[in-house]
Amino acid sequence: MKTEKVGQRIKKFMEKNQMTIDELADRTGLGMSFLRSVIDEDVYPSLRPLLKIARSLGVRLGTFLDDQVSRDPLIMRRDERKDEMHMLRAKDTPVTLKFYSLGKGKSDRHMEPFFVELLPESAKDKDLSSHEGEEFIVVHSGRIEITYGQETYTLEAGDSVYYNSIVPHYVGCCGDQKASIYAVLYIPE
Repeated sequence: MKTEKVGQRIKKFMEKNQMTIDELADRTGLGMSFLRSVIDEDVYPSLRPLLKIARSLGVRLGTFLDDQVSRDPLIMRRDERKDEMHMLRAKDTPVTLKFYSLGKGKSDRHMEPFFVELLPESAKDKDLSSHEGEEFIVVHSGRIEITYGQETYTLEAGDSVYYNSIVPHYVGCCGDQKASIYAVLYIPE
């Protein structure tokens, strides 16, 4: 499979399903201008809207992240993490999170593993999100803040957290220094 950007892949599945952008907006509850920026300008959305798009198109989340099919086991070397996704909330807002897929290429996966850099700007917008599934996070460096329901926790390098992601949650940098985490998301089909 040739390398395609997320917007191109979404467009391909929309065409396959004979779905217009209006229908995609209705099914996902996402705004037309947001969808156009994702599809036409190839702006990476955060995982929550990307999951809504995947579900509406009848595909798994990893479909938009895979470049090629690999054989087992999938080995991801540190220097192969150069394909980063910048998760943006709005077109003119700064990048707050940088995601590096660690499962890209394993087409039959049921988990989505990432290395994530959390920039200090991620602490400014603490919107809670929720989706089906579970998440497991290990703090690699720095400090992060996690809001889970009504509780807030601070985690440091070496700490981990495992939670049901249906409960509204937020993960961001704690303080003015960049942090990094390994995160594994399980999202049932």
